Amino acid sequence: MRAAPTILHLDMDAFYASVEQASKPSLRGKAVIVGGLGPRGVVATASYEARRFGVHSAMPMAQARRLCPNGAYLIPRFSLYRAVSDVVMALLRQLSPLVEPLSLDEAFVDLEAGGTAFDAESALETGQRLRADILAATGLSASVGLAGSKMLAKVASEEAKPDGLLLIEPGTERALLAPMSVRTLPGVGPATGEHLRRAGITTVGDLAEAGEDELVRMVGRAHGVGLYRMALGLDDRAVVAERDAKSVSVEDTFDVDLHDRVRIRNEVQRLADRCVHRLRESGHSGRTIVLKVRRYDFSTLTRSETLRGPTDDPAVVREAAARLLEAVDTTGGVRLLGVGVTGLADYTQEDLFAQSMAAEAAAEAATAGGGGGPAAEPDGAAEAGGTGGAGGSGGPAEPTGSTGPGGPAQAPEGTGAAGEAEPARERRWAAGSDVQHAVYGPGWVQGSGVGRVTVRFERPGSPPGRVRTFRVDDPELEPSDPLPLVGDPAVGEPVPEEG
Repeated sequence: MRAAPTILHLDMDAFYASVEQASKPSLRGKAVIVGGLGPRGVVATASYEARRFGVHSAMPMAQARRLCPNGAYLIPRFSLYRAVSDVVMALLRQLSPLVEPLSLDEAFVDLEAGGTAFDAESALETGQRLRADILAATGLSASVGLAGSKMLAKVASEEAKPDGLLLIEPGTERALLAPMSVRTLPGVGPATGEHLRRAGITTVGDLAEAGEDELVRMVGRAHGVGLYRMALGLDDRAVVAERDAKSVSVEDTFDVDLHDRVRIRNEVQRLADRCVHRLRESGHSGRTIVLKVRRYDFSTLTRSETLRGPTDDPAVVREAAARLLEAVDTTGGVRLLGVGVTGLADYTQEDLFAQSMAAEAAAEAATAGGGGGPAAEPDGAAEAGGTGGAGGSGGPAEPTGSTGPGGPAQAPEGTGAAGEAEPARERRWAAGSDVQHAVYGPGWVQGSGVGRVTVRFERPGSPPGRVRTFRVDDPELEPSDPLPLVGDPAVGEPVPEEG
């Protein structure tokens, strides 16, 4: 616990939705909901305009549509979110070498280590300047908390939302925390909160009054001691510049439960390949392979296998995932599948490559002899039946690290009921995705159906653009990459309104 409020917590306001509003001028001030658009989609972020209707993150998309039927429902565009995040994180690193990112839109900064703040006055000036710099660079608002500990800085930024700044002076922590709900504290979820409520403890002040011994008796030693310290405002954790990943995983939720065992096995193989792709991108290998299966009745089974050493070989991960699947009963139907790798390391063990070569040789032999099974299936056998995106994903799980390349943000809209690809004869356009027209320039998809796609032609910084409708197979209309929030003169302006 520091004697000066030199730990800063930054939290971008409704980040995904705010980026969409900034890049699509016609949506400014409107209710915007970002997430998976399929029947089992989940809200990733809702703009503050949508929150007034009761929409919030992690809500089923179907429920959000009932609460806010006139909102703009868009797929996530993670490549753009990462680009904006990179700009924000670069501004934070100008303040201090000790920046601890928590997600694309959230981070701690040690201002004292950067020599940018040593007392309340200089910390306040730094926080105000940071918010102004972020607004100038991205057009987005951010909330900032300043305190003598990480926990309190995060509490402060939450209290400052939206678009605010709050500094907690050292010595005032207990008075500030006392009337707050116990759910304000990190690690107090719905189950713990309900357990405490039944004991008559609803505020942080109640926790402090209960005392350490009573809390240990109620929730166990480790959690009880931690709760009591937090209730007193005590937190000595340092800002850590590099946070090591503990696992890499991907998962897909299907619009309709899968029953076919071959299809399920193919999906597991595809997920294993995606997982290895993300593993290699992060520069890691892993020792333990994990399979996650959520069945038709929402029961979730997790199976794992620990290898002799870490690997990033796709054949090894596919084989391990296939073995794990054999031990799972899927006869009632499968709602969700996931493959993950834990026990991460930054090297691979050489003898696992021999294991991989043996597996590939066995696969070739099985294929030549007409054998079946997971090893006999070619790489990418499931790609044609990909899920995710607007039609097949249960939600944009990537901000939490559960999906990777080829997941919800990148898959086309309109996949079949069980995740099967639509016939190639008709192109599909996901709501919110970027397009480029040979005549009208850049725009984004407002919606599609019955062989037509509706596009609004506008770009960041432009006035709200005009809407035009095309055939879904119009040769002059093509998917495109997102435009940066800061104007790029190389990209043509949208065609202005006539008249």
